[in-house]
Amino acid sequence: MDALSLIGIVIGFAAVFGGNYLDGGQISTFLNLPAAVIVVGGTVGAAVLQTPRGQLRYALHRLRWVIYPPKSAAHSERNKIVEWAKQARRLGLLGLEENAEREADLFVQRGLQMLIDGGEPEHIRNAMETDSLLREQRDIEAARFYESMGGYAPTIGIIGAVMGLIHVMQHLTEPERLGPGIAVAFVATIYGVGLANLFLLPVAEKLRSCIKMEVKNRALIIEGIVSIAEGVNPRAIERKLDSYLPEEMA
Repeated sequence: MDALSLIGIVIGFAAVFGGNYLDGGQISTFLNLPAAVIVVGGTVGAAVLQTPRGQLRYALHRLRWVIYPPKSAAHSERNKIVEWAKQARRLGLLGLEENAEREADLFVQRGLQMLIDGGEPEHIRNAMETDSLLREQRDIEAARFYESMGGYAPTIGIIGAVMGLIHVMQHLTEPERLGPGIAVAFVATIYGVGLANLFLLPVAEKLRSCIKMEVKNRALIIEGIVSIAEGVNPRAIERKLDSYLPEEMA
């Protein structure tokens, strides 16, 4: 679990509500069910409308990365590939068959199987890079889903505010209701801007950072498997793959 993500969410919303309290405001000022329905419902509806079903399901699945981001496996993958290189030198490429059968990651398994089948290094690289690119594009679409919601939310908030002001204008003959009515009308704007900037846009950026790490891990795997196919010395492979490690691991 990424505790920093939870801490960030709590700090962001606590700062808004805490600042309101220090300024003499009441928490109840922000509690407005109609405004919440307009902003949340309108934002979700617009995002769902623009997103195909498969992408929507995948984007919701990727939301777990905010709290449970994928861990960098660069160090373990580097060590595993070096061991494969040593094994291939001793037993030949066919000696890696058991490793391919035990491999849980389908991306790695496919690359290793192409290696065992005697694929040309360039063919292996092209196939694995294409696979990696398609995965990256799918993940980026998931991040864009939340980014688009972050774009819709403030606009829907303005719509909610205008609807509230229309309701207030219907009571111009009752001055005592104008002040509270206008305040409630602008709650929708706060909901929209707050939801976008305190949650949706940060979620999109968090997913993008996870995607970059995953792409880098796959690049390490591609380089390692292709190097084995080219017959590079295991020690040379290890030195080459060290450049893909995060600085604290290198």
